[in-house]
Amino acid sequence: MMPGASKRRWWFAAAASVLAATPAAAETIQVTIDKLVFSPATVEAKAGDTIEWVNKDVFAHTATVKGGWEVMIPPKKSARLTLKAAGALDYFCRFHPNMKGRLVVSP
Repeated sequence: MMPGASKRRWWFAAAASVLAATPAAAETIQVTIDKLVFSPATVEAKAGDTIEWVNKDVFAHTATVKGGWEVMIPPKKSARLTLKAAGALDYFCRFHPNMKGRLVVSP
């Protein structure tokens, strides 16, 4: 074995374990609101990701979880929410209850 080969192997093993332990970077996932529809209707995300609702309609909408949170989305604007915990969440627009969406959040 060449001198220093053992040290290099140890360094590569240490670097690999640090990289493997580094969590994936959080993402921003867009949901478009157009003509009274959340698109996509179902989003798969991870805790720590941010959902950004982009409202293309000329009137306000909400993303509301019954008994939970509510995000107001003004007309022709966007709003964001960072997902804190894993679980499945069904949401709707308080102004237009037929508008429905689902977030499936993994840890």
